[in-house]
Amino acid sequence: MNCWKSVNINKEFGLNRVYLLSFLTGLMSFLVLYLPFSIMHGTEDVKDHGFLPLVIILLFLPSIHRLMHILPLLLAYKKVRVNFAFANRMTPTFAYQCKSKLSKSMSILMALSPTFFITAPAIVMSFALPGYFAYLVILAAVNIGLSFSDYLYLNQFIRAPRQCIIENAKDGYDILVRNPEI
Repeated sequence: MNCWKSVNINKEFGLNRVYLLSFLTGLMSFLVLYLPFSIMHGTEDVKDHGFLPLVIILLFLPSIHRLMHILPLLLAYKKVRVNFAFANRMTPTFAYQCKSKLSKSMSILMALSPTFFITAPAIVMSFALPGYFAYLVILAAVNIGLSFSDYLYLNQFIRAPRQCIIENAKDGYDILVRNPEI
């Protein structure tokens, strides 16, 4: 196996730039999602349950986002090591590392799983529950912002050769290709 490319988004773009673009992506997605929903649900009253439920949901969203990355790996019976910790003594965080090598399709599915399991249901529920559309749009927009680095990795996975194998590296991913037979 030869390493076709080592992908480390933080090294390529810089951690501050990734955070800034992630924030701007989340903000723009909120604006793009909120305006049509507010026009569509214009006369409907938005149910207000206070600021505390929103803060609690937003505190747990990064952990749920990471769990959604782990879910396809568990469903495919891949060996995953999960480290559980608390950041700032309040926010639960997960660090995970897949112990086995992944195919290109499994890596793409792993990168898109928070979009499939959090963002898409939040947008669909915004249609169905007009009283809660503001909360659901905020949830979807924050998850889109959290998914920004996933989309950057996804871009690299899609450009990789068809029969490649993707392996967790120290700070990113290694895209491996088989040696050509001579």
